[in-house]
Order: sequence, then C-alpha cells, then structure tokens
Amino acid sequence: MDVRVPKHELDERMQRFIRQMDKDWPGWQYAIIVSKNHLYYFTGTRQEGVLIITSGEEPVLWVRRSYERACDESHFERIMPMNSFREAAAYHGIQQYKTVYVESEIMTLAYLERLRKYFPFEEVKPLDLQLSKIKAVKSAYELDQMRKSGHIHQRVLEVLAPQLFREGMHEVELVGELYRLLLQEGHHGVTRFGLFDTELGVGQVGFGVASLYPTSFDGPGGNYGTPATPFMGSRYNRLKKEQLIFLDVACGYNGYHTDKTMTYWFGNKPNPEVIEVHKRCVELQHRIAEKLKPGAVLSQIYEQITGSLDEEFMTHFMGYGSRTVKFLGHGIGLTIDEWPVIARGFDEPIEENMVFAVEPKKGIPDVGMVGIENTFVVTPSGGECITGNHPGLMLVE
Repeated sequence: MDVRVPKHELDERMQRFIRQMDKDWPGWQYAIIVSKNHLYYFTGTRQEGVLIITSGEEPVLWVRRSYERACDESHFERIMPMNSFREAAAYHGIQQYKTVYVESEIMTLAYLERLRKYFPFEEVKPLDLQLSKIKAVKSAYELDQMRKSGHIHQRVLEVLAPQLFREGMHEVELVGELYRLLLQEGHHGVTRFGLFDTELGVGQVGFGVASLYPTSFDGPGGNYGTPATPFMGSRYNRLKKEQLIFLDVACGYNGYHTDKTMTYWFGNKPNPEVIEVHKRCVELQHRIAEKLKPGAVLSQIYEQITGSLDEEFMTHFMGYGSRTVKFLGHGIGLTIDEWPVIARGFDEPIEENMVFAVEPKKGIPDVGMVGIENTFVVTPSGGECITGNHPGLMLVE
C-alpha cells in the first residue's frame, strides 16, 4: 500500500502557502522551514534537513539524513543531499536577500545562529500565522486520514476500553493496555503538539480525583504521573469501585490526529448530581457543534456559550479551582493543538473543512472531571462528528 502523500496534495499546499505569504508579507523573498511537522506537511517526509522556499523559484528540500529515505517516501519535486548549510546557501545564491521568514515558535537561537553563518540575512520575521492559516482548512485527503483516526478512536474508547477496567489496576497499567489496543487498531503511535517542548503520551488518564490534579498541560483535565513524566498516570493510584474513570486520549492515522474524551463510572450508578453535570456538558458540546458552520466566528461562539452559563456551573468549568482554561475547543490536524481556537480573540470567520476538538468539561469535588470531547468537521449544516456519538459516563461493572 502506498502511504505517501500524493504529489498533487504537496503541490497545492505549497501554492497555498505562497499565496498566503504574498497576501500577508508582500515582497517577501525567502523562507526556511525546519520543523519536522512542517517538513512532512510540505514534502511528505520527516527527515533531518531544511526546506528553502524562495519567491519565484522552485522550493528545495535539503536533506542531511536520510537523503535515500526522503527520495523513497516523498513525491516532492526537488530533494537535494547536503552535508552543510554552506551547500544550500551556495546553490540558492541568496546573498542579496536580507530578510528571512522562519517558524519563530520553533526555531531555537542556536539553530538560527548556525543558519546565519551561511545565509546572510539581517532580519528575521515570523511565518507561524501563515502556516497556521493554510493548515487549518483540510483537504479531502487530510479529512480521509482524520476520519480513519476517528473510527479507531471510537472503537477503542467506546467499545474496547471498558473491557480493560479491573478493580485494583493502576493507571499506568491502563495506559499500556490502551496503547496496545490503539496500535492494534491502526493508531500511528505518537501524539504530536505544535507548542514548543510539549509532550503527552497516550493522553490524560485518571481514576477519580486524579483527573483534577494540577498539570502544566494546557487543558481542563489533570492526572498524577510523576515529576519526570507527569503525563503517564500513576503506579500508585488504583481503580476502586464507585469511581470515575477519565480518559482524554489522542489518536492518529498517517500523521493526522483526532481528540476524544470518554468518562466511565466503575460500579453502581453515580449520584444524580454527577449525572446532571455531565449531561449539561454533553448538551454544551451539541450546542457548540451546531454552530460550527462556515462564516461563524469562534469568539462569538465562546461568548454565547459561556455567557449562557450560571455562576454556579462556571465554578470548576473547563478546569478545577483556579486552574481553568479559557477555551472550549481547538483546531486539530498534524498536531493536537492547531489554530484557530474556540476562545476570545479569534474573530475571523471559520471555513468549511476546518476541524475542531470540542471539549466542555467540569470538575466535581471528590469525584473528578466529567464532560466530553469529540472531533468535528465544519460543514454547512454544522459540525460533523468523526469520533463517535456515545455521550460518555458509561456504566461499567
């Protein structure tokens, strides 16, 4: 089976990027892409190297390791081997170009200084927003990958995961067994983020109040873990009867992600308050999804939804205590955390085939984090859910 990104797909992405740069940065001359996520997006391979895009010329992927693999797995038109940036700089002859555009959220100072030895730029400008804009609207090819991820996601969390729960098991056991199931079903095996130096394993897995525990991860849920790996769950928190299970788990297929949160109740039915709070979160997800139509404004959706909630419900909504997040959902694709976000400040109308993870959640003292998350495609009739339709808080004995 050919899993390479089609050539027409790569060509269209490059053309869209150039059009966006022409619009936002008139007169731009050259850009350098170094992050593996963006190298994959533009070239279909994640090798060590740099992509140099020069206005009016053919872009070139310069590969240090492995040139052979890059040629084997990529349909990109022009791939060149290099041992040093000196070769790339000499080839392009860009001594007259004084401004370079780079991924400012990713480019380290050390990397920039290594480039500066051979590329005589004087000014550095960001192209992060331009990259975010072109990645936000998914092609038919990208949506196909994400729907396949969503199918895996639904099967694992709605059908297979409840069979794993055992009284006395610890969280890390469940993480390992979930990962095995995801891989068996076709998950590509990694969870990627765009935010610098952010990592997360399978996802946030917590039994009971562990899902309320503080974490540096920018999300409403929590988990224990350890100081070194605060995202892996705990070997000491064991599953008990009459306890909430919180699974905020990522999935991916051929590079593209979906995001989904399922909650379960292990034992007899939870008390009515827990059921009611969770039900309200599910209703909020439906309300948000209905608004995900072309032309909608995300900041307005955020204000409409949060403005409709009473003060009592807002307590511990989208987090616990003072650790609440100021969004209701986020873009998703090659990384979990893509632009734009359902939050204040995102005032541009959304477009058809953008994709969002929508995640209204609320912490309940002495219980844990209830709520839901699914991944939706923007369509003229509202958000199309691609990760399943179970309302969560599934009863498991």
